[in-house]
Amino acid sequence: MKARTLAPILTTVSAAALLAGCATMQEAEMDPISASATPDAYGADTPAADIPEGNGYFASESTLPFHAPDFTRIGEDDYLPAFEQGMAIQQAEVRAIIDNPAAPTFENTIVALEKSGRMLGRVSAVFFALTGSNTTDRLDEINTEVSPKLSAHYDSINLDPDLFARVKAVYDNRAAMDMTPEDAKLLEKTYDGMVHAGALLTDAERERVKAINTELSTLTTEFGQKLRNATNDQPLIVDTREELAGLSQADIRAAADLAAEKGMPGKYAIALQNTTQQPLLPALENRAMREALFMRSYHRADGTDPEYDTRLLLAKIARLRAEKAAIFGEADWASYTMYDRMAKTPATALGFMEQMVPALAATQRREAEMLNEAIAAEGGNFEVRPWDWYRYANKVKAERYDLDEDGVMEYFQIDRVLEDGVFHMANRLYGLSFEKRSDIPVYHPDVSVYTVFEEDGSELGLFYFDPYQRPSKRGGAWMSNFVDQSHLWDTKPVIYNVLNIPKAPAGEVQLVSFDDVNTMFHEFGHALHGLFADQRYESLSGTATARDFVEYPSQVHEMWATDPEVLQNYAKHYRTGETIPMEMVEKIEEASRFNQGYDFGEVVEAALLDMKWAALSPQEAAAIDTPEKVSAFEERSLEELGLEIDLVPPRYRSTYFNHIFSSPAGYSAGYYSYLWTEMLDRDSRQWFRENGGLTRANGQHYRETVLSRGGTMDYFEMYENFAGREPDVRPMLEARGLVGEADAIDSETSDGNLPPRSVEGS
Repeated sequence: MKARTLAPILTTVSAAALLAGCATMQEAEMDPISASATPDAYGADTPAADIPEGNGYFASESTLPFHAPDFTRIGEDDYLPAFEQGMAIQQAEVRAIIDNPAAPTFENTIVALEKSGRMLGRVSAVFFALTGSNTTDRLDEINTEVSPKLSAHYDSINLDPDLFARVKAVYDNRAAMDMTPEDAKLLEKTYDGMVHAGALLTDAERERVKAINTELSTLTTEFGQKLRNATNDQPLIVDTREELAGLSQADIRAAADLAAEKGMPGKYAIALQNTTQQPLLPALENRAMREALFMRSYHRADGTDPEYDTRLLLAKIARLRAEKAAIFGEADWASYTMYDRMAKTPATALGFMEQMVPALAATQRREAEMLNEAIAAEGGNFEVRPWDWYRYANKVKAERYDLDEDGVMEYFQIDRVLEDGVFHMANRLYGLSFEKRSDIPVYHPDVSVYTVFEEDGSELGLFYFDPYQRPSKRGGAWMSNFVDQSHLWDTKPVIYNVLNIPKAPAGEVQLVSFDDVNTMFHEFGHALHGLFADQRYESLSGTATARDFVEYPSQVHEMWATDPEVLQNYAKHYRTGETIPMEMVEKIEEASRFNQGYDFGEVVEAALLDMKWAALSPQEAAAIDTPEKVSAFEERSLEELGLEIDLVPPRYRSTYFNHIFSSPAGYSAGYYSYLWTEMLDRDSRQWFRENGGLTRANGQHYRETVLSRGGTMDYFEMYENFAGREPDVRPMLEARGLVGEADAIDSETSDGNLPPRSVEGS
């Protein structure tokens, strides 16, 4: 599976971002809100009598280098008291802003808001990192309890009319103020965010929005936890080793170990991953086993086992979102939630995706015919189904490109990929160097930590790497911060990457697939976006950007995984030390354009399915009030796409679409972002190739125009500063092997350009 569709990002934003409409914090694939963090932030203005006793550790900055969290001093029972104390402190800080007798100014109102909530940010950054990457039953219980409390807390700030009056006074006077561009952006984001949260609503409307936010925080937390259980608790149980023919010895041993852990020694258990397709399907020779594994994945949460049915939960979420949008005068949730996106409107995002459907549908049909021919040539008397697709696509690909996937893995040893590949790329492009540390506590033994140094030897930040799959970790891959960069607080970034690579048995060399290699480069692209942050305010720092922009810098860094210079430094055979042959690399790149009917199609289908849910009116959403109606709506929505959904189902069905239903906002009405940012990525790769590729000058230019800019400016302007022009969609179509079908694209965009930006206002 492609890294870009496995790599949701987790970014932290500061207290002012709470006023940008963020409802609560979740473990899901979204932005967990992290208020700013520094010692004694509440100081003398905070009435001590109003602050409950909490956890001494979270009450002040960590004393470790870079203020990294000291996991040796944090216990599970520390979190709830710390959350309570952190919320109380921030409430007192906000009350001090409101009660300030001085006239509202940028400093005493906007910057004061930015400074609020430091302790809450510290506990949130650690807690939500662990609920995503190393959770426990107790942490899940705390998450369930604290999420609605946090929602109510943020609403009490976002929707406070007295606070908004001060913010509005500063905003209305902005033309007469002397501000830096970043100051102006913070003011705009704070004001717009409060309006988006409901500051201009009536009292009754604000109260209803608060109730909706609280209910959404509870429902989305429950959805995420139920889905994780549905995925972890329902492996495919296999009785005999013979039924696993085609799997490697390591995979069979892992299946035996998992079955023993589940209390079924002597049997075999194949764990599910988060997506519809499963990584072991192509290797399984037994067609019945392939179908059984696929069906276990496809039906994991749709009522086949009532214990794991998520349908009523997602129906309630969709209904509440549509109702909330209507309160704000918007037609649907997509129109409401896309206000700060690069694309701005659902029409822009849908137009971008729909122009690809005719070419994609033709590709799917053509590829299915090709696979049916391969099945017949092998003596099969059946037509390709989803559980067959990758097995026969891989066979055709192997014949066409003579590519041995297992042989490719032998050149990719995980430590070399990271240190001699990813880090080498960062050194050549940006002058960075890395030093592994053993003195920084980690939250799991598999995690490693590195100090990151600038070219001049100064410290840039801290980087944590958590690569391996485990039951306590949700699916996918992501990046986030333990500490955000901020000149206001003089803090440097502390960043982590989390992946889900199957861990090799003890004593065996840890090899990874080329998809995993891409994921490592991708996630470190997110890390660089955070490391190069150069903002005064955390709310605008690093990856605190629009949902449909944030994946772009990470995707473009995947290009360096196959750069000849980088490859020669890291892609060494684990036994012989031989560098990967360039002919093999060329085959990998040629093969990457194969099977796009499925690889690209399942992502487009998921993105369009997301938009279908986000486009429901309140009346339409209210009518989907039973599990059966959820299933019927999904089926009808997919059929309307015009794609071959029976052969190529979406990457995520609604019932396990974690991106869009396990957080109050997350990627809802935003899964298109992976496609939108791939368009920016592919166009940027063309720029790099035309300008000399892997050079320090190119890296510096990209750092200065994109990676260091955070959320401080218009994203089209940012891109144009980098590339010297608006983005072009054609390089993505070429990279996906769809350019031959480009005549099917809408004539309005047949020159390869995006739809006119005027669409945003229509």
